[in-house]
Amino acid sequence: MFLDYGGRMKPALLMLDDGTCFEGLACGAEREAAGEVVFTTGMCGYQEILTDPSSCGQILAFTAAHLGNYGTNAADDQSPAVRAEGAVFHDLFACAEHIPFPHWRAEASLNHRLLEDGVTGIHGVDTRALTLHLREHGARKGLISALDLDRPSLLRRAGELPPVQGRDLAAKAWNGSVCTFALDPAPAADPTDKEPGGRIKVAVLDFGLKRALLTQLRAYGMEAVIFPGNTPAKDLLAQKPDGLLLSNGPGDPEPCGYAVRAIRDLLGRLPILGICLGHLLLGLAKGGRTYKLPFGHRGQNHPVREILSGRVRITSQNHGFSLDPDSLPAELIPTHWNLNDNTLEGMAFSGIPALSVQYHPETVPGGRDAHSPFARFREIILDSRGDAGRKHA
Repeated sequence: MFLDYGGRMKPALLMLDDGTCFEGLACGAEREAAGEVVFTTGMCGYQEILTDPSSCGQILAFTAAHLGNYGTNAADDQSPAVRAEGAVFHDLFACAEHIPFPHWRAEASLNHRLLEDGVTGIHGVDTRALTLHLREHGARKGLISALDLDRPSLLRRAGELPPVQGRDLAAKAWNGSVCTFALDPAPAADPTDKEPGGRIKVAVLDFGLKRALLTQLRAYGMEAVIFPGNTPAKDLLAQKPDGLLLSNGPGDPEPCGYAVRAIRDLLGRLPILGICLGHLLLGLAKGGRTYKLPFGHRGQNHPVREILSGRVRITSQNHGFSLDPDSLPAELIPTHWNLNDNTLEGMAFSGIPALSVQYHPETVPGGRDAHSPFARFREIILDSRGDAGRKHA
Protein backbone atom coordinates (compact mmCIF):
# COMPACT_ATOMS: atom_id res chain seq x y z
CA MET A 1 0.00 0.00 0.00
CA PHE A 2 1.34 3.43 -0.94
CA LEU A 3 0.91 6.29 1.52
CA ASP A 4 1.29 9.89 0.44
CA TYR A 5 0.86 13.42 1.81
CA GLY A 6 1.79 12.69 5.42
CA GLY A 7 0.60 9.09 5.41
CA ARG A 8 -2.83 9.74 3.88
CA MET A 9 -4.00 7.94 0.77
CA LYS A 10 -5.46 10.59 -1.51
CA PRO A 11 -7.53 9.88 -4.63
CA ALA A 12 -6.50 11.46 -7.92
CA LEU A 13 -7.79 11.57 -11.49
CA LEU A 14 -6.15 11.59 -14.90
CA MET A 15 -8.51 13.32 -17.32
CA LEU A 16 -7.91 13.24 -21.08
CA ASP A 17 -9.32 15.90 -23.38
CA ASP A 18 -11.62 13.36 -25.06
CA GLY A 19 -13.42 12.69 -21.77
CA THR A 20 -11.64 9.46 -20.89
CA CYS A 21 -10.85 9.46 -17.18
CA PHE A 22 -8.60 7.17 -15.12
CA GLU A 23 -8.78 6.84 -11.35
CA GLY A 24 -5.81 6.37 -9.07
CA LEU A 25 -3.97 7.68 -6.03
CA ALA A 26 -1.90 10.82 -5.78
CA CYS A 27 1.90 10.78 -5.49
CA GLY A 28 4.66 13.34 -5.79
CA ALA A 29 3.85 17.01 -5.21
CA GLU A 30 0.39 18.06 -4.04
CA ARG A 31 -0.49 20.07 -7.11
CA GLU A 32 -1.84 19.53 -10.66
CA ALA A 33 -0.03 18.47 -13.83
CA ALA A 34 -1.03 19.48 -17.36
CA GLY A 35 0.47 18.37 -20.68
CA GLU A 36 0.37 15.93 -23.55
CA VAL A 37 -0.26 12.42 -22.22
CA VAL A 38 2.08 9.93 -23.90
CA PHE A 39 3.39 6.46 -23.05
CA THR A 40 6.95 5.19 -22.75
CA THR A 41 7.79 1.51 -23.10
CA GLY A 42 11.04 1.00 -21.19
CA MET A 43 11.21 -1.61 -18.45
CA CYS A 44 13.69 0.56 -16.54
CA GLY A 45 15.33 3.98 -16.88
CA TYR A 46 12.42 5.90 -15.37
CA GLN A 47 14.70 8.49 -13.79
CA GLU A 48 16.57 9.15 -17.03
CA ILE A 49 13.43 9.76 -19.07
CA LEU A 50 11.77 11.86 -16.35
CA THR A 51 14.84 14.14 -16.16
CA ASP A 52 15.36 14.21 -19.96
CA PRO A 53 14.56 17.75 -21.19
CA SER A 54 12.93 16.12 -24.23
CA SER A 55 10.09 15.24 -21.83
CA CYS A 56 9.12 18.90 -21.32
CA GLY A 57 5.42 19.40 -21.95
CA GLN A 58 4.58 15.72 -21.44
CA ILE A 59 2.75 13.65 -18.86
CA LEU A 60 4.60 10.34 -19.09
CA ALA A 61 2.64 7.11 -18.66
CA PHE A 62 4.95 4.15 -17.98
CA THR A 63 3.88 0.87 -19.55
CA ALA A 64 6.08 -1.19 -17.21
CA ALA A 65 3.88 -2.52 -14.43
CA HIS A 66 6.22 -1.86 -11.48
CA LEU A 67 8.18 1.39 -11.09
CA GLY A 68 10.49 2.86 -8.48
CA ASN A 69 11.97 -0.40 -7.21
CA TYR A 70 15.59 0.81 -7.44
CA GLY A 71 14.96 4.38 -6.29
CA THR A 72 16.73 7.44 -7.67
CA ASN A 73 20.25 8.86 -7.48
CA ALA A 74 22.07 11.97 -8.71
CA ALA A 75 24.34 10.03 -11.09
CA ASP A 76 21.44 9.00 -13.38
CA ASP A 77 20.01 12.50 -13.86
CA GLN A 78 20.01 13.78 -17.43
CA SER A 79 19.31 17.33 -16.22
CA PRO A 80 19.20 18.87 -12.74
CA ALA A 81 15.47 18.25 -12.22
CA VAL A 82 12.49 16.22 -13.40
CA ARG A 83 11.45 17.82 -16.70
CA ALA A 84 8.24 15.88 -17.40
CA GLU A 85 5.07 17.72 -16.37
CA GLY A 86 3.67 14.67 -14.60
CA ALA A 87 3.90 10.87 -14.33
CA VAL A 88 1.46 7.97 -14.46
CA PHE A 89 2.22 4.59 -12.86
CA HIS A 90 0.43 1.29 -12.38
CA ASP A 91 2.35 0.14 -9.29
CA LEU A 92 4.74 2.58 -7.62
CA PHE A 93 7.17 1.05 -5.12
CA ALA A 94 6.40 2.31 -1.62
CA CYS A 95 9.10 2.93 0.95
CA ALA A 96 8.96 5.20 3.98
CA GLU A 97 11.63 7.88 3.60
CA HIS A 98 13.11 7.27 7.07
CA ILE A 99 13.83 3.60 6.23
CA PRO A 100 17.05 2.82 4.28
CA PHE A 101 16.11 2.17 0.65
CA PRO A 102 16.60 -1.48 -0.39
CA HIS A 103 18.89 -0.81 -3.34
CA TRP A 104 22.60 -0.09 -3.12
CA ARG A 105 22.60 2.87 -5.57
CA ALA A 106 19.46 4.56 -4.26
CA GLU A 107 19.63 7.96 -2.58
CA ALA A 108 15.87 8.60 -2.46
CA SER A 109 12.62 7.01 -3.55
CA LEU A 110 10.99 7.93 -6.86
CA ASN A 111 8.05 9.45 -4.99
CA HIS A 112 10.41 11.60 -2.92
CA ARG A 113 12.16 12.80 -6.07
CA LEU A 114 8.85 13.84 -7.65
CA LEU A 115 7.90 15.61 -4.45
CA GLU A 116 11.28 17.36 -4.20
CA ASP A 117 11.05 18.64 -7.79
CA GLY A 118 7.42 19.76 -7.47
CA VAL A 119 6.06 17.23 -9.99
CA THR A 120 2.67 15.54 -9.63
CA GLY A 121 2.04 11.87 -10.27
CA ILE A 122 -0.77 9.34 -10.11
CA HIS A 123 -0.41 5.62 -9.39
CA GLY A 124 -2.77 2.67 -9.24
CA VAL A 125 -3.83 3.46 -12.83
CA ASP A 126 -4.73 0.79 -15.38
CA THR A 127 -1.81 1.79 -17.60
CA ARG A 128 -2.49 -1.08 -20.02
CA ALA A 129 -5.91 0.38 -20.81
CA LEU A 130 -4.41 3.89 -21.00
CA THR A 131 -1.70 2.76 -23.44
CA LEU A 132 -4.21 0.97 -25.66
CA HIS A 133 -6.37 4.10 -25.69
CA LEU A 134 -3.44 6.31 -26.70
CA ARG A 135 -2.37 3.83 -29.41
CA GLU A 136 -5.86 3.84 -30.86
CA HIS A 137 -6.70 7.55 -30.48
CA GLY A 138 -3.26 9.17 -30.38
CA ALA A 139 -1.52 11.21 -27.71
CA ARG A 140 -4.02 13.40 -25.84
CA LYS A 141 -3.94 16.58 -23.81
CA GLY A 142 -4.63 15.83 -20.17
CA LEU A 143 -4.59 16.78 -16.50
CA ILE A 144 -3.60 14.97 -13.31
CA SER A 145 -5.30 16.33 -10.22
CA ALA A 146 -5.86 15.38 -6.60
CA LEU A 147 -7.10 18.90 -5.86
CA ASP A 148 -10.04 19.08 -8.26
CA LEU A 149 -11.99 15.82 -8.63
CA ASP A 150 -14.92 17.42 -10.43
CA ARG A 151 -14.88 15.60 -13.76
CA PRO A 152 -16.75 18.19 -15.87
CA SER A 153 -14.35 20.86 -14.61
CA LEU A 154 -11.29 18.73 -15.38
CA LEU A 155 -12.60 17.87 -18.86
CA ARG A 156 -13.24 21.53 -19.66
CA ARG A 157 -9.77 22.55 -18.52
CA ALA A 158 -8.11 19.66 -20.36
CA GLY A 159 -9.79 20.77 -23.58
CA GLU A 160 -8.47 24.31 -23.09
CA LEU A 161 -4.82 23.20 -22.89
CA PRO A 162 -2.66 24.38 -25.83
CA PRO A 163 -1.62 21.73 -28.38
CA VAL A 164 2.00 20.66 -28.76
CA GLN A 165 2.03 21.69 -32.43
CA GLY A 166 3.21 25.24 -32.88
CA ARG A 167 4.68 25.63 -29.37
CA ASP A 168 8.39 26.30 -28.92
CA LEU A 169 9.07 23.88 -26.07
CA ALA A 170 12.80 23.88 -26.83
CA ALA A 171 13.06 27.45 -25.51
CA LYS A 172 11.71 26.12 -22.19
CA ALA A 173 14.20 23.27 -22.09
CA TRP A 174 17.62 24.72 -22.87
CA ASN A 175 20.16 26.19 -20.46
CA GLY A 176 20.40 29.94 -20.99
CA SER A 177 24.16 30.41 -20.70
CA VAL A 178 27.33 29.39 -22.52
CA CYS A 179 29.40 26.77 -20.71
CA THR A 180 32.20 24.27 -21.41
CA PHE A 181 32.18 20.53 -20.80
CA ALA A 182 35.88 19.81 -20.94
CA LEU A 183 37.85 16.61 -21.27
CA ASP A 184 38.59 15.62 -17.69
CA PRO A 185 41.18 14.74 -16.64
CA ALA A 186 43.15 16.56 -19.32
CA PRO A 187 45.22 14.04 -21.31
CA ALA A 188 48.93 14.43 -21.89
CA ALA A 189 50.05 15.89 -25.22
CA ASP A 190 49.28 13.38 -27.95
CA PRO A 191 51.85 13.28 -30.80
CA THR A 192 49.09 12.25 -33.19
CA ASP A 193 47.19 15.48 -32.51
CA LYS A 194 47.24 18.20 -35.13
CA GLU A 195 49.04 20.37 -32.56
CA PRO A 196 50.69 19.30 -29.28
CA GLY A 197 47.91 18.95 -26.73
CA GLY A 198 45.31 19.84 -29.35
CA ARG A 199 41.67 19.03 -28.71
CA ILE A 200 38.59 18.42 -30.81
CA LYS A 201 36.27 21.26 -29.83
CA VAL A 202 32.58 20.80 -30.58
CA ALA A 203 30.00 23.57 -30.36
CA VAL A 204 26.72 22.21 -29.00
CA LEU A 205 23.44 23.95 -29.77
CA ASP A 206 21.33 23.16 -26.72
CA PHE A 207 17.63 22.57 -27.41
CA GLY A 208 17.16 20.43 -24.28
CA LEU A 209 20.51 18.71 -23.95
CA LYS A 210 20.89 15.39 -22.11
CA ARG A 211 23.97 14.95 -19.95
CA ALA A 212 24.67 11.58 -21.57
CA LEU A 213 25.36 13.29 -24.92
CA LEU A 214 28.18 15.25 -23.32
CA THR A 215 29.52 12.10 -21.68
CA GLN A 216 29.67 10.38 -25.07
CA LEU A 217 31.41 13.33 -26.70
CA ARG A 218 34.03 13.19 -23.98
CA ALA A 219 34.38 9.41 -24.38
CA TYR A 220 35.27 10.02 -28.04
CA GLY A 221 37.85 12.70 -27.19
CA MET A 222 35.70 15.75 -27.90
CA GLU A 223 35.34 18.84 -25.71
CA ALA A 224 31.94 20.56 -25.76
CA VAL A 225 31.18 24.28 -25.66
CA ILE A 226 27.44 24.54 -25.04
CA PHE A 227 25.34 27.39 -26.45
CA PRO A 228 21.62 28.19 -26.01
CA GLY A 229 19.57 26.98 -28.95
CA ASN A 230 18.90 30.51 -30.26
CA THR A 231 22.60 31.39 -30.67
CA PRO A 232 23.33 32.92 -34.11
CA ALA A 233 25.78 31.17 -36.44
CA LYS A 234 28.34 33.97 -36.24
CA ASP A 235 28.63 33.59 -32.46
CA LEU A 236 29.30 29.87 -32.83
CA LEU A 237 31.89 30.39 -35.55
CA ALA A 238 33.65 32.99 -33.41
CA GLN A 239 34.62 30.17 -31.03
CA LYS A 240 36.40 28.36 -33.92
CA PRO A 241 34.91 24.94 -33.17
CA ASP A 242 35.90 21.82 -35.08
CA GLY A 243 32.33 20.57 -35.32
CA LEU A 244 28.71 21.21 -34.33
CA LEU A 245 26.30 19.01 -32.37
CA LEU A 246 22.57 19.76 -32.66
CA SER A 247 21.10 18.36 -29.45
CA ASN A 248 17.93 16.57 -28.58
CA GLY A 249 14.97 18.56 -27.28
CA PRO A 250 11.19 18.54 -26.82
CA GLY A 251 8.20 19.16 -28.99
CA ASP A 252 7.57 20.54 -32.45
CA PRO A 253 10.66 21.62 -34.46
CA GLU A 254 8.68 23.95 -36.74
CA PRO A 255 8.58 26.94 -34.31
CA CYS A 256 12.40 26.86 -33.93
CA GLY A 257 13.01 29.12 -36.95
CA TYR A 258 16.01 30.72 -35.24
CA ALA A 259 17.74 27.31 -35.17
CA VAL A 260 16.86 26.51 -38.79
CA ARG A 261 18.41 29.81 -39.91
CA ALA A 262 21.60 29.18 -37.94
CA ILE A 263 21.92 25.63 -39.29
CA ARG A 264 21.53 26.86 -42.88
CA ASP A 265 24.37 29.32 -42.28
CA LEU A 266 26.57 26.58 -40.80
CA LEU A 267 25.97 23.72 -43.26
CA GLY A 268 29.16 23.09 -45.21
CA ARG A 269 31.22 25.27 -42.86
CA LEU A 270 31.38 22.79 -39.96
CA PRO A 271 30.92 19.03 -39.62
CA ILE A 272 27.47 18.53 -38.05
CA LEU A 273 25.84 15.76 -36.02
CA GLY A 274 22.10 16.12 -35.35
CA ILE A 275 20.34 14.04 -32.69
CA CYS A 276 16.58 13.70 -32.19
CA LEU A 277 15.23 17.29 -32.41
CA GLY A 278 18.58 18.24 -33.97
CA HIS A 279 17.92 15.67 -36.72
CA LEU A 280 14.52 17.21 -37.43
CA LEU A 281 15.94 20.74 -37.50
CA LEU A 282 18.67 19.64 -39.89
CA GLY A 283 15.98 18.29 -42.23
CA LEU A 284 14.01 21.55 -41.99
CA ALA A 285 17.15 23.53 -42.80
CA LYS A 286 17.37 21.62 -46.11
CA GLY A 287 13.74 22.31 -47.00
CA GLY A 288 12.16 19.19 -45.57
CA ARG A 289 8.84 18.89 -43.75
CA THR A 290 7.98 17.35 -40.39
CA TYR A 291 4.76 15.79 -39.17
CA LYS A 292 3.38 14.68 -35.82
CA LEU A 293 3.39 10.98 -35.06
CA PRO A 294 0.12 9.56 -33.69
CA PHE A 295 1.61 8.56 -30.33
CA GLY A 296 5.36 9.03 -30.77
CA HIS A 297 8.34 6.80 -30.01
CA ARG A 298 9.38 6.64 -26.36
CA GLY A 299 11.37 3.93 -24.61
CA GLN A 300 14.65 2.05 -25.04
CA ASN A 301 13.53 -0.94 -27.09
CA HIS A 302 12.86 0.46 -30.59
CA PRO A 303 14.42 -1.53 -33.47
CA VAL A 304 16.19 0.55 -36.13
CA ARG A 305 17.83 -0.88 -39.28
CA GLU A 306 21.09 0.61 -40.51
CA ILE A 307 20.81 0.53 -44.30
CA LEU A 308 24.50 0.24 -45.20
CA SER A 309 25.31 -2.71 -42.91
CA GLY A 310 21.83 -4.21 -42.61
CA ARG A 311 22.37 -4.34 -38.87
CA VAL A 312 19.41 -3.86 -36.54
CA ARG A 313 20.10 -1.71 -33.49
CA ILE A 314 17.85 -1.57 -30.44
CA THR A 315 17.60 2.12 -29.67
CA SER A 316 16.45 4.59 -27.03
CA GLN A 317 13.90 7.13 -28.29
CA ASN A 318 11.87 10.07 -27.00
CA HIS A 319 10.10 12.10 -29.67
CA GLY A 320 6.68 12.84 -31.10
CA PHE A 321 7.55 14.23 -34.58
CA SER A 322 9.25 12.78 -37.65
CA LEU A 323 10.73 13.92 -40.97
CA ASP A 324 8.82 13.25 -44.17
CA PRO A 325 11.44 11.47 -46.34
CA ASP A 326 9.57 12.39 -49.53
CA SER A 327 10.08 16.08 -48.76
CA LEU A 328 13.88 15.89 -48.57
CA PRO A 329 16.22 16.91 -51.41
CA ALA A 330 18.27 14.33 -53.28
CA GLU A 331 21.51 15.15 -51.45
CA LEU A 332 20.02 13.85 -48.19
CA ILE A 333 20.58 10.11 -48.10
CA PRO A 334 18.51 7.93 -45.71
CA THR A 335 20.76 5.81 -43.47
CA HIS A 336 18.36 4.32 -40.91
CA TRP A 337 14.71 3.20 -40.85
CA ASN A 338 12.44 2.40 -37.91
CA LEU A 339 11.32 -1.22 -38.16
CA ASN A 340 8.10 -0.64 -36.20
CA ASP A 341 6.53 1.95 -38.51
CA ASN A 342 9.10 2.53 -41.30
CA THR A 343 9.75 6.15 -40.32
CA LEU A 344 13.06 7.83 -41.15
CA GLU A 345 15.62 7.36 -38.35
CA GLY A 346 18.82 8.73 -39.84
CA MET A 347 20.39 10.51 -42.82
CA ALA A 348 23.69 11.61 -44.28
CA PHE A 349 24.55 14.31 -46.83
CA SER A 350 26.13 13.95 -50.23
CA GLY A 351 29.08 16.36 -50.43
CA ILE A 352 28.50 17.93 -46.99
CA PRO A 353 30.10 16.68 -43.74
CA ALA A 354 26.88 16.16 -41.82
CA LEU A 355 24.81 13.27 -40.47
CA SER A 356 21.88 12.86 -38.11
CA VAL A 357 19.81 10.25 -36.28
CA GLN A 358 16.32 10.40 -34.85
CA TYR A 359 17.09 7.97 -32.03
CA HIS A 360 19.37 8.63 -29.04
CA PRO A 361 22.81 7.15 -29.83
CA GLU A 362 24.02 7.83 -26.27
CA THR A 363 21.55 5.03 -25.32
CA VAL A 364 20.65 6.40 -21.89
CA PRO A 365 18.50 4.70 -20.83
CA GLY A 366 18.95 1.61 -22.97
CA GLY A 367 21.44 -0.79 -24.49
CA ARG A 368 24.89 0.05 -25.80
CA ASP A 369 24.80 -0.95 -29.46
CA ALA A 370 23.93 2.44 -31.02
CA HIS A 371 27.02 4.60 -30.33
CA SER A 372 28.33 4.54 -33.92
CA PRO A 373 27.21 8.10 -34.91
CA PHE A 374 29.73 9.53 -32.41
CA ALA A 375 32.57 7.56 -33.98
CA ARG A 376 31.49 8.67 -37.46
CA PHE A 377 31.18 12.30 -36.28
CA ARG A 378 34.74 12.17 -34.94
CA GLU A 379 35.95 10.75 -38.25
CA ILE A 380 34.42 13.51 -40.36
CA ILE A 381 35.82 16.16 -37.99
CA LEU A 382 39.30 14.70 -38.33
CA ASP A 383 38.90 14.48 -42.10
CA SER A 384 37.88 18.14 -42.25
CA ARG A 385 40.90 19.10 -40.09
CA GLY A 386 43.26 17.10 -42.28
CA ASP A 387 43.84 14.52 -39.57
CA ALA A 388 42.52 11.51 -41.46
CA GLY A 389 43.96 8.25 -40.28
CA ARG A 390 44.17 9.16 -36.61
CA LYS A 391 42.85 6.50 -34.32
CA HIS A 392 40.08 6.91 -31.79
CA ALA A 393 41.48 8.45 -28.62
